[in-house]
Amino acid sequence: MSFATLSSPSDFLRQMLGVLPLEAELRDFENWWERDGKAISEAVDRGGTPWLRMFDRFGERCDEVLLGPEYRKLLLEGYRRGVLWRTFENKSLLPFYLLGYITAFYDTGLYCPYTVSLGTAVPLYKYGTRSLRERILPHMLRRDETVWQGATWMTEIKGGSDLAANVETRAELRGRSWRLTGEKYFASNVGAELAVVAARPVGAPLGVRGLALFLVPRQRRDGGLNYQIRRIKDKIATRCVPTGEVELRESEAWLLGKAEWGIYQILEVLNLSRVANAIGSVGLAQRAISEAHSFARGRWAFGKPIVEQPLLRRQFDERWQGLQEALALAWEALRLLNTVWLEKPPYSERYHLFRLVAHLAKYWTAEFAVQSAKWCMEVHGGIGTLGEYSIERWLREAMILAIWEGTPHRQILDGLEVMQRKDAHTLLLQHLAPLPAPDMLADWSARIETHLQLPQEEMEAGSESLFRELAQFTAKTLLEKQRAV
Repeated sequence: MSFATLSSPSDFLRQMLGVLPLEAELRDFENWWERDGKAISEAVDRGGTPWLRMFDRFGERCDEVLLGPEYRKLLLEGYRRGVLWRTFENKSLLPFYLLGYITAFYDTGLYCPYTVSLGTAVPLYKYGTRSLRERILPHMLRRDETVWQGATWMTEIKGGSDLAANVETRAELRGRSWRLTGEKYFASNVGAELAVVAARPVGAPLGVRGLALFLVPRQRRDGGLNYQIRRIKDKIATRCVPTGEVELRESEAWLLGKAEWGIYQILEVLNLSRVANAIGSVGLAQRAISEAHSFARGRWAFGKPIVEQPLLRRQFDERWQGLQEALALAWEALRLLNTVWLEKPPYSERYHLFRLVAHLAKYWTAEFAVQSAKWCMEVHGGIGTLGEYSIERWLREAMILAIWEGTPHRQILDGLEVMQRKDAHTLLLQHLAPLPAPDMLADWSARIETHLQLPQEEMEAGSESLFRELAQFTAKTLLEKQRAV
């Protein structure tokens, strides 16, 4: 096990990827976190949920999210270093996810504001009119404290997965402008200057085909509030990102692209976040394993450091192997995304391959993060459960990663859908060749095809073991291919 790289996110990326894009920038960012960011992050987590000031001193509605200046410093550091502007300057998503990995190693929750800002900027860039892009995008790509943030609001009180049934926000065209009315229940990065919002235009068909994607500004053209914040939610973790409930009341909005493309645009936004979730999960898992190793070297029991005890030493070896496989899977999802992120409907076969790999990566890496954080706590024993140390925090953060951007159930069912409708499993097995033996690939193909022929209820009910094992097989194969290069 390469203990030297375990404690450094940039060293681990360098070891795994070989040539590391933006290596100097990533190492400098890591140094900043070690020098300044870690202490701020710990203070923000201990500080708990941000406050909401709903009215100013004169009784006027202001809905101001009260965040400390140190948190603002933490947040702005990533924007300043290029978590957004580098993507559009280089026409590549790699800078966003690489800087995000460093961020997630130290503060997984902070990666959320960056991710939803990307999820706002990309559909604006792809689907917004030229005048809308020229008016708004430069604000999101600033490199100082004036930068505009974004947010992605899809979920309503009935839930998030069944968009067809649960999105009740309606959109009405008034002359040449749109007005949105409805409520969003999990509004991450609430208070952002902009949000992309799912809504159903009046007269649109029922089901997901009737949804459209809109850009909603924080302020109306007259300077007044364009939406209201009902409350800030008290979460177990990711306290550095304010999550609230939002009321849209005749809120001004711009339609992005064609109304009938809405569901595709929504899924594009979700897939950007799912890859970020996978990258963030690996970063958190590395942090947890690193913390466990640091403790195990200093903790003595039965005459020697516990890291030298045979059972625990074996567990470290297994975690190290799992960490490498998790990064290989997450990185492949990113690599594929970087080749298709500018595609519009109808999509290529490569896009459908990406979709399946993204579902596998989000599902598997989030679970690995949860188990790694739990194991890290176990290595620490009772010390790991105490709030005065940071160990219990990683488990709290990891539990949210398993839910963000679709639960494990959602990843499995969406993965089945893209296999059924787009034959994505065949594309995946072809993509993994020639490293696995031909008979192994043939066995996997036959197993998946047999499963897809089952009655729908039976197919869904028995899908978890298939999906889990396919994720493991894909991760192991990708790591072997990486090592063979």
